[in-house]
Amino acid sequence: MPLDRVPDLTTLRLFVAVVDAGSIGRGARDLGITQQAASDRLRTMESQVGVALLHRTRQGSTPTEAGTLLAGWAARLLEVAVEVGEGIATLRGGSGNRLRLASSMTIAEHLVPRWLLLLRQRAEAAGQPPPAVELQATNSVRVLAALERGDVDLGFVEGADVPGGLRSRELRCDHLVVVVAPGHPWTRRRRPVTAAELAATPLVSREAGSGTREVLERALAAAGTPPVPPAVELTTATSVREAVRAGTGVAVLSRLAVADDVDAGRLHAVTVEGLDLSRTLRAVWTGAARMAPGPARDLLGVAGSR
Repeated sequence: MPLDRVPDLTTLRLFVAVVDAGSIGRGARDLGITQQAASDRLRTMESQVGVALLHRTRQGSTPTEAGTLLAGWAARLLEVAVEVGEGIATLRGGSGNRLRLASSMTIAEHLVPRWLLLLRQRAEAAGQPPPAVELQATNSVRVLAALERGDVDLGFVEGADVPGGLRSRELRCDHLVVVVAPGHPWTRRRRPVTAAELAATPLVSREAGSGTREVLERALAAAGTPPVPPAVELTTATSVREAVRAGTGVAVLSRLAVADDVDAGRLHAVTVEGLDLSRTLRAVWTGAARMAPGPARDLLGVAGSR
């Protein structure tokens, strides 16, 4: 399988360091390992990948054409790995500075990790300990319920109505996308799918209470075409996406959740006419319109910044 050819993060970090330094020796020193150990690791990496990655000369080492491509991909992967690592470190921070969060699944998967990384970086830059974060990833209805019970300090929801007594702030606009697997009959259509056709199609859907499903059902109802019951109900955007990729059927998901798969050709985005599938992602909390100083207000500032 393709992942068998992906080197480990330490080796990718070494490879990028060598490409940046122009020398295996200098790249090895930057990572605190010997040149021989670095050379051995890089040769193993080339064997694993299956192509030559470096031109080795007495003057230094430069990437091959394939090596240049891989260095760019590796740099992007390492950036994501740093975000994940920082997010994990934030989740395991000191308990005296606690932040209780609840987030819809889409926001939790695609936006919250970046926000937590920035929150941690700001705290460290100010010489302060980052907060310990407790994150509940669930659907928007349950996020609102957790806030009303006082179980969390801050929530993130997708297009949900905000009950009285809760404060909210719009963060960004999101759009839902109709997706199918390559080879689905809708990929060969010359005209857009209509709202009525979409409504009549049993979908691979999120569970009742999810913001994604709520926005879709409201849009179809506004178009005068209430949907038929879904073919399958799943609890995460990832599981819905994977089911569609496997050929299970049609789904409507956030652009955030499917952009990479659409760009790579693993999913096909279908144009739909006569339907507004835009929605607002927002932060919600209880209490005063302006939060008291603390990690919840700090995170709200991070999430709301452009």
